[in-house]
Amino acid sequence: MRINDTAAIVTGGASGLGEATARHLAKQGARVTLLDRDTQRGPQIATEIGGFFAQTDVTDETSVQAAIDLARDRMGRITVAVNCAGIADAAKTVGRDGPHPLALFQRTVDINLVGTFNVARLAAAAMQDNTPDADGARGVIINTASVAAFDGQKGQTAYAASKGGVVGLCLPMARDLARDGIRVMTIAPGIFMTPMLAGLGAEVQAGLAADVPCPPRLGDPAEYAQLAAFIIGARYLNGEVIRIDGGLRMR
Repeated sequence: MRINDTAAIVTGGASGLGEATARHLAKQGARVTLLDRDTQRGPQIATEIGGFFAQTDVTDETSVQAAIDLARDRMGRITVAVNCAGIADAAKTVGRDGPHPLALFQRTVDINLVGTFNVARLAAAAMQDNTPDADGARGVIINTASVAAFDGQKGQTAYAASKGGVVGLCLPMARDLARDGIRVMTIAPGIFMTPMLAGLGAEVQAGLAADVPCPPRLGDPAEYAQLAAFIIGARYLNGEVIRIDGGLRMR
């Protein structure tokens, strides 16, 4: 699948990894629709890249279906779905204020895991209508996990569990969708300079970067975007999780 033939939806497209991916794909000639809750930055970025925007709650079936319908109407079809929407709230299982708030755990899993599956399943249904190419391919789904799925830290029970679920989705979803010619891949980023980290201050950022073997710095969202674009074009990649973390193994 060539990037300039791509019609992509990108969740979380108004910031961070999603924004970088939307910009990169559009620059390569793809048609892009951003799915996000941010009704200020979302339309602004869509205009800048010559794409489209759909206000979307990834946890809501009606909202996602409406966004997919809009994207397909505007772009003609959907061949790629990149799931970047997510949250990273932190709390220990039992902390100074008592047990981990159950509502926080449920919200994290609902957005990161259920939201990813919700978008993926509905996007796959839309991709089934695409005309297959010579390989029988109709589309690509790229989900976003995290190294926390493998190396979760203190305070990351909810986040690590949700991202571990995204990892667990990859292979069975790829097997489910193989007969439809839809590939499924997962990217597991390490510590990236996203809005979630930007507010921590230079000293904290430097401390996090020091643990990365090579290169010893935080990841650039553009590097995630480049990997996503590579996956789209690498037709034999399927059912796999790729870490992009500079060799980081959290302790």
